Amino acid sequence: MRPNGILETALYVDDLERAEHFYGSVLGLALISKMPGRHVFFRCGEAVLLLFNAAATRVALQGSLPVPTHGSSGQGHACFRASSEEMDQWIVHLREQDVAIESDFVWPGGGRSVYFRDPSGNSLEFGEPKIWGLE
Repeated sequence: MRPNGILETALYVDDLERAEHFYGSVLGLALISKMPGRHVFFRCGEAVLLLFNAAATRVALQGSLPVPTHGSSGQGHACFRASSEEMDQWIVHLREQDVAIESDFVWPGGGRSVYFRDPSGNSLEFGEPKIWGLE
């Protein structure tokens, strides 16, 4: 037995409103749901990106589903899949949105990565699937 993919990825943010704007407006992800002060969830292709207020996820939701508390503090990382044709378009778009590009390079084994940060300092990446031997 082995999983056949990642269904969701979680990042922890310090300002949910800024995060909602960044991921919804700048990256164009579709909002699934939100709970003010606790979380904002977005659709990303066939997966889901969960954005949590870290302090709020360490407290159990009262009268809710039996989801264990979880959370993290500090900056995290997520990589979004992008084709080689999309990379330059993303760079132009990010710069138009005043998002600084931290790094743009081709890996020794092939495949390009472009790194930038969200408003909470999480390290984000657009990467070609071939950086992991996928495609």
